[in-house]
Amino acid sequence: MKAYIFPGQGAQFVGMGKDLYENSPLAKELFEKANEIIGFRISDIMFSGTDEELKQTNVTQPAIFLHSVILAKVLGDDFQPNMVAGHSLGEFSALVAANALSFEDGLKLVIARANAMQKACELQPSTMAAILGLADEVVEQICAEVEEVVVPANYNCPGQLVISGTIEGIDKACEKLTAAGAKRALKLNVGGAFHSPLMEPAKVELQAAIEATAINAPVCPIYQNVNALPTSDPAVIKENLIAQLTGAVRWTQTATNMIADGGNDFVEVGPGNVLQGLVKKVSRDVQTSSAAIA
Repeated sequence: MKAYIFPGQGAQFVGMGKDLYENSPLAKELFEKANEIIGFRISDIMFSGTDEELKQTNVTQPAIFLHSVILAKVLGDDFQPNMVAGHSLGEFSALVAANALSFEDGLKLVIARANAMQKACELQPSTMAAILGLADEVVEQICAEVEEVVVPANYNCPGQLVISGTIEGIDKACEKLTAAGAKRALKLNVGGAFHSPLMEPAKVELQAAIEATAINAPVCPIYQNVNALPTSDPAVIKENLIAQLTGAVRWTQTATNMIADGGNDFVEVGPGNVLQGLVKKVSRDVQTSSAAIA
């Protein structure tokens, strides 16, 4: 069974999507439509901007979304998913690719999400850290012992969990986790504590936008971040999308459940190949590849 997976923030690179724009009239049309909706030429930044420009949250999130979604659209009849999932931001790409959300509505939600997250980051200095080589339960336990806000945020694969919280909370947790035997406790270069209670202001802002957006039943089940379970119910999809900003990305559990449900051919749609590596850490037996136009 074919599982299509969509990457999140961090997968961006300068030049992303340029081949699509140059080789597909449909891609060109969609990029130009996106430039209009966004109000600046995001395609120029994607194709030939600087790393710095591409790293701005209000550029990064729509850029990754556009690369993923336009690639899925250009695949046309070759895009035949039995199941889909996306990592954090990638969940929005997955929903558009699976026809649950229109291209325009998906892009508008991603822009609203990026702006809301940016504002929440500015309200309180906060960060994230990758913890390598410890069992999830140990990381959860130590986070719970720290008195500051610090929570597990991204369950990426066995032995790799990203935590999120206040700067002080992350520093204390990293110290304790290193003492508990973590191979590495590495602070990440991110703007804030994504997927933590500190994103509550962003969640409130985004909730209104999500509730006002039409979401249809997707062409196949989507496995959502907050519970790693498949659904095709638009009401449940909305609820889980709203919970996603402050809830953890349960990617390890998502990949495990997709494989248990018959997913054995994972195709990553969008920039990079990070998700393929994470899926392989869950099971060496599945096939992984990157989507590409012929």
